Order: sequence, then C-alpha cells, then structure tokens
Amino acid sequence: CENIDIYTDYSGGAGEEAIDEKSHQRISLNRWFYDERWSKNRCLTSLDWSPQFPELLLSSYGNNEESPNDPDGVVLIWNTKFKKTTPEYIFHCQSAVMSATFAKFHPNLILGGTYSGQIVLWDNRVQKRTPIQRTPLSAFAHTHPVYCMQVVGTQNAHNLISISTDGRLCSWSLDMLSQPQETLELHRAQSRPVAVTCLDFPHSDVNNFVVGSEEGSAFSACRHGVKAGITDTYEGHQGPVTGVSVNAVQGGIDFSHLFLTSSFDWTIKLWSLKDTKPIYSFEDNGDYVLDVAWSPTHPALFAAVDGGGRLDLWNLNQDTEVPAASLIVEGNPALNKVSWTPSGLHVTVGDNQGKIWVYDVAEHFAHPRHDEWNKFLYTTQELRN
Repeated sequence: CENIDIYTDYSGGAGEEAIDEKSHQRISLNRWFYDERWSKNRCLTSLDWSPQFPELLLSSYGNNEESPNDPDGVVLIWNTKFKKTTPEYIFHCQSAVMSATFAKFHPNLILGGTYSGQIVLWDNRVQKRTPIQRTPLSAFAHTHPVYCMQVVGTQNAHNLISISTDGRLCSWSLDMLSQPQETLELHRAQSRPVAVTCLDFPHSDVNNFVVGSEEGSAFSACRHGVKAGITDTYEGHQGPVTGVSVNAVQGGIDFSHLFLTSSFDWTIKLWSLKDTKPIYSFEDNGDYVLDVAWSPTHPALFAAVDGGGRLDLWNLNQDTEVPAASLIVEGNPALNKVSWTPSGLHVTVGDNQGKIWVYDVAEHFAHPRHDEWNKFLYTTQELRN
C-alpha cells in the first residue's frame, strides 16, 4: 500500500513560509531602543532622523499614566552609531508631546508640538532638559493638540508649519515663537473646521500640502493665494486617517502628485492629487493601519505599520496585492509610527509602550533599478483601469 502523508497542509501554509523566508532576506532587525526611566509605558508619537547627523534618531512620547509625577511630554535623542542603549539627550515638558522634529537648518534645535497646543523648542547646547522657548497659549496661536508639524523652505527662508486639531494652521519663524507669522483656518463646506491628524508637504514645496483628518477624509490645501485653505477633498476611508505620505523620490518622472493614506478602517489608499477618488486600496491588513511612509529613494516602495505589530514593505512594481516583505514584531505591539532613514536602507518603527525597532532593508531591495520610474508609471496606469 502506498504511504500517505497525513501531515499534508492543504491550506497554503507552505506558501507563507516562502514569503517569510523572502521577507527575512529583505528586512532584518538591526537593534532596538528603550529606556526604562523615560520611555516605559509611554506611547510613541513621532520619529525623525537628523538631516545633519544621520546617526541621530529623535522619538517623542505622550504621558506615562503610571508615574503622574513625571513630566507628561518626553523627547529622546538616540545615537545609532554606538551600542549604548541610553539616550544621547533627554528633553521634557509639561504637556504630552504629540509631534516632534529636528529643526531643519538648525542642527541643535528640536521642536515639539504638544497636547496643550503649545509649540516648544529645545536646544541641545544648553544644559537644560526643559524648553528654552515656547509659544503662548493664546487665541492667536494653538489652543488644541498639535499632532503634526514640518519645517519647510530653504536655508535662507524657512518656516515651521504646525496644525492643531481645530484646523488652525500656524506658520512660525524659529527666531520668534511669541506669535505666528501667519495663521490659516482649514475649513470644509459649511465652515466646519478640519480635525487634522497628519500632514505632508511635497518635496521642496512650501505652499501646497496634504492633510488627513479624524473624520476619514484627506484634503489638499494651500497656504497662500486666492484659494488659500482647503482646495480638494479625498473621500474613501471609513475611519480616521492615521498617516499621510507624499511621494518625494527624485528621478526621471515626477510622482509628487501621488500620496498614500493609512486609516483605522484597516486599509491603505493610493491617491493622485489630480483625482478625488482613490487610485487603489490596499486591503491586506487585519487591524488598524496606524502609519504609512514612502521610501525616500525608491518610487514604488513604501512601508506601513498596524495595530497588531505588523510591519509591511510594499513594492508596487512587484505586487499590488500583497507586501513584498512582512514581519510581526515580537509581542504584537500596536506600532504607531514608521520612518525611513534618508538613505532608504533602514526603516524604524515605534510602539504604544515606548519601544523602537530599527530594521535593515537589503540594498538590492531598497535601491531602485534605473527602469523603476517607467515601471511605476505603467503600474499606476494599470491600477487606474
């Protein structure tokens, strides 16, 4: 009689192992960062890499409910060059930090947007962990949480743009945080304010930008001109938008009109600024998708993280149905944020308990071949059909 393998798997599980093996070749854990004193039990709210010192990583955190006597807001700077696991710098303030960034063109300055609405400024040259400057809590500035901010412009002319959840945009000069240089109210029809959750500017643009909102819509908007304010509405998500990322890769073809959104509705959507309907919806996740980010070097590559501890890397030139690489972080934590290093060779994720993981992305996978731009143009045309 013939031997029958009673362990034959008809469910397709073997295919998953092949995918896992492929993922392992494309993405691997480099290290993690966590500080028992300063990041424990704190939800990570933003990640940023220093434009001047590529080894420096910034992370910001909300409050730790288990230690009410500690400051509510924390920003830590980590040095990835050294094996030490303690932060290089520790900064804090009285309100939970909802967003933070290195101040582009000012290597020593760190900016934070807080739950109270204040923008705070730290300086690592000063032997002081508290802010050296802060904006007023006044009707002229923010009085609602600031979940997103970005420094835009050039060395000689740049501003900090911040938006609070009541739809108020403020533009600041870093020399003078006592009052914004300009303000703009982001309202949609019936003059309802837009509850902004995330923001991104196209590469080297200072006027036009894209935001995501609590109600599930994304919006394009501009700061100046006759049409200052909301210009278009992009409806498609069934839950709050958690992340927005505009394609910023420089190459033979300009894809800066393409942007991605992630949402509580378990999906990621690809959009063009030229069309208010999504080009495509990625529906491979089984949990809230909490952030999304295009690769800074490869036009068709992006990363996404979800509430079940999953990190996905999608290469749309290879496959639009499933990620090209995928892994689950140990312990299945909710991954709040994802960020690429400017080289595109590392991707960083942070969770809701204060831990950060840095992953290496294989060069053959991270770096585009010369034909990727034409391929991606073809891919986007195919997705539209």
